[in-house]
Amino acid sequence: MDWRAVKFDWNKARAFLVTAEEGSLSAAARALGMAQPTLGRQVDGLEQELGVVLFERVGRGLTLTPSGLELLDHVRDMGDAAGRVSLTALGQSQALEGTISISASETYATVLLPPLVAKLRQQEPGIHVEIVVANHASDLLRREADIAIRNFRPTEPDLIAKKIGMADAILYATPQYIEKIGAPTTPYALRNADFVNMDRTGGMLKGLNSLGLGLTEANFPLLTESYLVMWELVKQGAAIGILDAHIGDAEPKVQRVLPDLEPLTFPIWLVSHREVTTSRRIRRVFDFLAEELKR
Repeated sequence: MDWRAVKFDWNKARAFLVTAEEGSLSAAARALGMAQPTLGRQVDGLEQELGVVLFERVGRGLTLTPSGLELLDHVRDMGDAAGRVSLTALGQSQALEGTISISASETYATVLLPPLVAKLRQQEPGIHVEIVVANHASDLLRREADIAIRNFRPTEPDLIAKKIGMADAILYATPQYIEKIGAPTTPYALRNADFVNMDRTGGMLKGLNSLGLGLTEANFPLLTESYLVMWELVKQGAAIGILDAHIGDAEPKVQRVLPDLEPLTFPIWLVSHREVTTSRRIRRVFDFLAEELKR
């Protein structure tokens, strides 16, 4: 098929692209922040418009058909081209007016960003702010956001990044839960405690055991990909959770577990596209966030 002769609905094409990259409808729906049935209808609609089958089901995942593989490169080119057009238009804008999108994880978007955005709006009422809540890394090159707060340094050459500092990840639980497990005073004493798992790959288990906790998979009876759900479970006394100390220490319902335990540390990076920093309003927001987050 000559894909160049086909007129695409970009929403459907983007649904196809993200599904192909994520490998399943559920993962793609999470990445795009939409309901899985809605995403499925967009992919089905694209298949009907083109008259081809793009995916085959393999177990719980999806694999591309030959037609899907052929289409994938063209849709990627479309996404890159759309991103370049949008970036160029934004880069040429010199007004301190318009919309800026900021991507952050659930906890940062819920706790850290609202007071900063309120302060920014007082200083720059012409700037409208869209907060993109994403626990995955938003694709700045495809304009999923203008600015992102991340815990890792980007590797893409077209992105610029500024390291804001380091943060401590601390273990928290309610006083009642700490008393329930015997008020432990050593890392090894937590070997019978329950934890909320945030990582299917075993990285959290490995990280905590590096601190001498001696945990196994049996210590993680609760699993969620949502930081807000994890934090609510901790506040309800269901288990121990780990969170940025700036957020955890401000919650009166919980306290640090083993206050003298060495924390896990992670960096905080502010990331944007190299071209969009030529826009005065995006530069203004980038510098504002960099200054405020340092505090």
